[in-house]
Amino acid sequence: VSETMSTNEENKLPLNGRRAIPPNYSNDEENEVPEMEAFGLIPRGFNPRDYLRVVDIYMFKEPHEINKQEHHTDKYYNPRLIVRRGQAFQIQIDFNRPYKPETDQFWLEFLMGRYPQQNKGTYIPIPVVNVLKPGQWGAKIIHRENNSMRLSIMSSTTCIIGKFRLYVAVLTPFGILRTRRNSATDTYILFNPWCQLDAVYLDDEKEREEYVLNDVGIVFHGNVEDVKSRSWSYGQFEENVLDACLFLMDKAELELSGRGNPIKICRVASAVINSRDDDGVIAGSWNNSYDYGVAPSAWTGSVDILLEYYSSKQPVRYGQCWVFAGVFNTFLRCLGIPARLITNYSSAHDNNANLRLDFFLDDEGKVDTRLTKDSVWNYHCWNEAWMSRPDLPVGFGGWQVVDATPQETSDGMYRCGPASVQAIKHGHVCFQFDAPFVYAEVNSDVFYTRMEKNGTQVVENIDTTRIGQLIVTKQVGGDGMMDITEEYKFREGSDEERLALETAVMYGVKKQSVQDTTYQPQTDVDMDFQSQKAVLGNDFKVTITFRNKSRNSYTATTYLSGNIVFYTGVTKSEFKKHSFSAKLEPSSSSSFDVVIKSSEYMSDLLEQASFHFFVTARINETGKILAVQKVIMLDIPTLRIKTKGELVAGKETSVIVEFTNPLKQTLENVTLRLEGPGVLRTIKKQFGRIPMNSTLTWEVRFIPMRPGLRKLIASLNSDALRHVYGELNVQIQKP
Repeated sequence: VSETMSTNEENKLPLNGRRAIPPNYSNDEENEVPEMEAFGLIPRGFNPRDYLRVVDIYMFKEPHEINKQEHHTDKYYNPRLIVRRGQAFQIQIDFNRPYKPETDQFWLEFLMGRYPQQNKGTYIPIPVVNVLKPGQWGAKIIHRENNSMRLSIMSSTTCIIGKFRLYVAVLTPFGILRTRRNSATDTYILFNPWCQLDAVYLDDEKEREEYVLNDVGIVFHGNVEDVKSRSWSYGQFEENVLDACLFLMDKAELELSGRGNPIKICRVASAVINSRDDDGVIAGSWNNSYDYGVAPSAWTGSVDILLEYYSSKQPVRYGQCWVFAGVFNTFLRCLGIPARLITNYSSAHDNNANLRLDFFLDDEGKVDTRLTKDSVWNYHCWNEAWMSRPDLPVGFGGWQVVDATPQETSDGMYRCGPASVQAIKHGHVCFQFDAPFVYAEVNSDVFYTRMEKNGTQVVENIDTTRIGQLIVTKQVGGDGMMDITEEYKFREGSDEERLALETAVMYGVKKQSVQDTTYQPQTDVDMDFQSQKAVLGNDFKVTITFRNKSRNSYTATTYLSGNIVFYTGVTKSEFKKHSFSAKLEPSSSSSFDVVIKSSEYMSDLLEQASFHFFVTARINETGKILAVQKVIMLDIPTLRIKTKGELVAGKETSVIVEFTNPLKQTLENVTLRLEGPGVLRTIKKQFGRIPMNSTLTWEVRFIPMRPGLRKLIASLNSDALRHVYGELNVQIQKP
């Protein structure tokens, strides 16, 4: 701010004043700091040049220098000093003459925001001390030579996170002399999972490398019987990403003084990453039309989304759950909070948190889409962030669920978490935030209910094992899948599971008991539904098998309904109806095949290529209904990525992406994307069309930035075909 712009009012605000000041949300805004802060009238003969004066400050901020090496921040593509809190770092100050400890007095100051205040942690005076105390601010002289000195500076373990401005202050009899504002000495301070006193301390080095320092990850999708995976580029170290993440906290209007607390940061971030009610980062869209935006399946990583939002300040279109979770993971890892992306298969979206999802059947046993409001997502992605929970009783720290996908409001905003995974497992859902909602996502039961003409509801079938069948994340140090279902729930049917449920009900999770409803299932006949491998564009066969365990003959009127569904379990259209009568001989099994033709499903197919089959069978002799439902994913072809020659950092090379169109139709409006953190920035290319059976080849020339093992990730999008991915691990040599 130039002198003319700042009013007298602002100049009167003392640095550490206790007066009411406007809210302090912005890490970017600054105040004017006087180079001479006089104590009173200054005598005429006073010359600041007679006193100790700072000539230069060295921050040792290059990636290969001591600070970034010791603080594990050498990967950040950022010219400023970046350190982690609660751990010492070094700087060097050159004065105009040698320092005399007997007479000279100086100290350092870190300032943040427009209204720095000591009691808010936004004005930090750092005294020169003889001994550094762990986890407390202080500066110690470790080396003196001629006019220079080297200082070791310790920061507080509860220090706020963000970008600080550094000043050196020298005391004179008539006032305080300060260095000029110099943005080159700005210092970012981040969370420190390596420091035992930090709230995000994680004690395993392999886990820290995965959950803080790994800039690529895996998203598991598909469904329980057909787990699919794809890579995602988090890119938390790429240029400007750190600034974009700090901007998110400004956008969420999180008071600067609250930014040392990972619980607060997670809660506000889970709201600001979706655009509902606060113009946050990503606009969700689940309706298969993505005009004026990018289809959720086209994104290959978080960097493009965060940087677009940082520059435009407008929500980026469009995202679905894994996009929200991918960007949230980048945000958390970038600030130094250990984080991982979780997939819950068969995730309940229960509109009234009563631990039951109601599927209403009509007279014929078909699902009534008008009455059915709840849905089962094939999978749903959220995040876990690692931190202590001093706000909860002992034992509920560790992994916390946070979810930025807008499903339901919490305290009036679309956000969810942090909720302790341990509390969810044991049913202690009384502990903040949003534990009952997450508990229902992994523990609900599915009720098949038939409406009688007179309005009574008859429960025909209850499925207690379908929801939350499998909860997974990427394994530490590898691309495989780690099953973490046991972290969220006890074994199905165990005493502990029953106890956890009773605890959750005691703490107010609504659960209707089965006793309230008249429910006597048919126990002597089993029905099973299987499918052969289904490849996009081909016919495939499904099989319904009955096992009659009784000594009676039965006939079953069977109805199969095939629906094209969004991965959220919401139906778009019914493409297959098939009914038949099955004769069930005593003590025997009988199987019935149904062929699903590609011509029946191709025209309406949605991007995740998933079908939802409902099979209901009425045993005519008893009037009882058997029901089974199954999600089938089509196999989608992949992109092939090849490199030409060897890859050397700093030398131009090229990579080839290939794709063969397997469909019986031409692909229109084809877009390819390719990216790799530390290798190349996202490159997009549009192709008009790819005729059936023909192969597209795209060669990209680029210069790899950094040596090491890296990953290239590509995606293809078109009107008829989405969710096509390819990836390649590449070793980039040192020059």
